[in-house]
Amino acid sequence: MTLKLQYPLVTVLLFTHLIFAQIPIDYYESAENLADANLKFELNQIIDSHIEFTYTSSNTDVWDILKDTDRDPENSDNVILIYSGVSVDAAQEYNSGNGWTREHVWAKSRGDFGTTRGPGTDVHALRPLDNTTNSTRNNRSFNNCTNCQDVTDKWGTITGSQLDISDWSFEPRDAVKGDVARMLFYMVVRYEGLDGYPDLEPTELMLPNGNNDPVHGVWSTLMDWHRNDPVDGWEENRNDIIYYSYQNNRNPFIDYPELAEHLWGTETGVIWSKAETLGLPTFTDSSLSIYPNPAVAIIHIRGLTTRTEVSIYDMLGRKVKYATVESNTNTIDVSQLSGVYVVHLISENKAVSKRIIIK
Repeated sequence: MTLKLQYPLVTVLLFTHLIFAQIPIDYYESAENLADANLKFELNQIIDSHIEFTYTSSNTDVWDILKDTDRDPENSDNVILIYSGVSVDAAQEYNSGNGWTREHVWAKSRGDFGTTRGPGTDVHALRPLDNTTNSTRNNRSFNNCTNCQDVTDKWGTITGSQLDISDWSFEPRDAVKGDVARMLFYMVVRYEGLDGYPDLEPTELMLPNGNNDPVHGVWSTLMDWHRNDPVDGWEENRNDIIYYSYQNNRNPFIDYPELAEHLWGTETGVIWSKAETLGLPTFTDSSLSIYPNPAVAIIHIRGLTTRTEVSIYDMLGRKVKYATVESNTNTIDVSQLSGVYVVHLISENKAVSKRIIIK
């Protein structure tokens, strides 16, 4: 079985998807200017009528979808395992325990829904994983461990995730803590008990193994993970694939992360509007340009009239460079970069993003 520890890099395969989430126009329009329970209900109405797939089938099932959503951008024959970042052969579906399996991030016993259509097959909260780590995670609550033990996968790799040997809890590696939180946020909003499925709810409790109540936590920890591990290009890309190619619904907390604050955090009681996310007005396309494109070592910005903040992001949404430039000093050294990037500029209360290639 082919496997390697995955450290994502920009590759030509990522040209197949746009860097930023392609949210359909007006998809969330009916949720605007609402707060609290009304906001949660309307978000449920927007995302609840999705196309459901089976867990295992001779037709398209969740195995097939995960091979697409979690494809290794450096090796299209592989998928990346959530709690380790290890890249494994996608064709090895379980394979008598020697391949990979499907992790229910919202543990399927928390609500006792198993692998039936709906919450048991919703790919927004399913991810590839090896069966050893899957068994270790079990139905543990998510929390920061205090009496920590490293989690090792079936190939002996230390995953970077940890379990607490005193409490029934699991702490995923740092790179996916926000991902885990946003998947659980999605499940709480999508499954409200209105369509025959369990009403999934948040909790601060760490439930024991045998408890099947439809709750998951630890919610305050998940909120912290959401704040400290922001949405990245991997999640946005995955959200787009699920929406456009399979389920036809989206995870609102990837598209608009501040929704979590409106439902459970610092903005409860405050109406939500996309305007707070859309941010600053944009420059017109003709007002500035970044050249050369493709670039080698140096980029120039033409059309600036005042001091401008410049942030450069890679195709996984990570900020790799930051600078401030003036209208008369408008060059930036990018000699340490190579690949496809987005340059984001903020100046005079306006913003613009431009895609560039650096050789």
